[in-house]
Amino acid sequence: MTELETPLLRDTAAAESGDVKTEEMILNMGPQHPSTHGVLRVVVRTDGEIVLDCEPHLGFLHRCFEKIAESVNYTQVTPYTDRMDYLMSMGNNLGYCVAVEKLVGEPVPDRAWHIRTIVVELDRIASHLIAIGTYGLDAGALTPFFYALRDREKILRIFEEICGQRLNYNYVRIGGVAYDLPEGVESRILEFCDYFEPKVDEWDRLLTYNGIFIKRVANVGVLPVPLAIDWGVTGPCLRGSGVKRDLRKKPGYGIYDKFDFDVPVGRGEMGTVGDCWDRYIVRVREIRESLKIIRQAVKSLPAGDHLAAWAKRRIRPPKGDAYTKIENARGELGFYIVSDGTDKPFRVKTRGPSFCNIAILPEISRGCMIADLIVIIGSIDIVVGETDR
Repeated sequence: MTELETPLLRDTAAAESGDVKTEEMILNMGPQHPSTHGVLRVVVRTDGEIVLDCEPHLGFLHRCFEKIAESVNYTQVTPYTDRMDYLMSMGNNLGYCVAVEKLVGEPVPDRAWHIRTIVVELDRIASHLIAIGTYGLDAGALTPFFYALRDREKILRIFEEICGQRLNYNYVRIGGVAYDLPEGVESRILEFCDYFEPKVDEWDRLLTYNGIFIKRVANVGVLPVPLAIDWGVTGPCLRGSGVKRDLRKKPGYGIYDKFDFDVPVGRGEMGTVGDCWDRYIVRVREIRESLKIIRQAVKSLPAGDHLAAWAKRRIRPPKGDAYTKIENARGELGFYIVSDGTDKPFRVKTRGPSFCNIAILPEISRGCMIADLIVIIGSIDIVVGETDR
């Protein structure tokens, strides 16, 4: 579909014939706009400041991941997963590696799974910090963003010590992790948990229960459960509507069944269940749960290998296919891999949660103000590299 064939833009022709009100306008929000959280273009049809309809346009950050995966071997695919949801690269690594491990049918050492759980939950916190920090910016609050960067920096320093990287980690590998934890890092991780737990309370005082913030986001962008399910919405956006669905709990994967943690959901405390405030508060409360998981994983960290022996040679899964899904920061991240028996995947298909979540934007934005559209996009918390893959 060309730009002129876009349904919203076709309405401009109707305007010339007098079929629509003269004050209706077609606006382009993005693709280079700070409130689109990446190179996302949203075509908006407005009547004054009221959003009549909108249409998200993808394709400005296409990673070509799925095609690239067909031309390199299984191990070489892993760093390309980093570039999709670059705010939670550890989770991308894990989702892909679990799918390959299912194809191979070999076990992963228990120590490796504990390390994976620790780094993935740390990355979940880092990702949510960016989500809620930038959300403060969307609502007109500047200070929370700096607080988020301050605390995220401490996590990135831990990652830098563990794997030498601060963004695209390539740390979780097929069969385990690339390196064992350096000496003393466990105590530094627990020190971070002790430092950061009171900071979550600080977030509540600063932003969560701030009267101005509540008026900006409560009762805005309400997402009913049937609509969320029909559109395949997952993660905090679905849990914000009151659905207690977390893949770490059910069906479960890895060693999450060994840990005690809760699944926060939206309850309509400040407005309507499923509004922007509920999606925001779910992420804040998930940070607390991730801290619980990290503490338990560090304290129960067993001895052993960080990488399975079978994964140290070139990987050639038998012919077949496998689909696995994990709970990433933005929802259900799925990998479908088809093996033809060689050392390269025949086909890799990715289910990115941001792709499904942003599709709901027109449904929950009609009738809102342009300023409300900004906070609705922020509450969905997309990463555009994952939408385009």
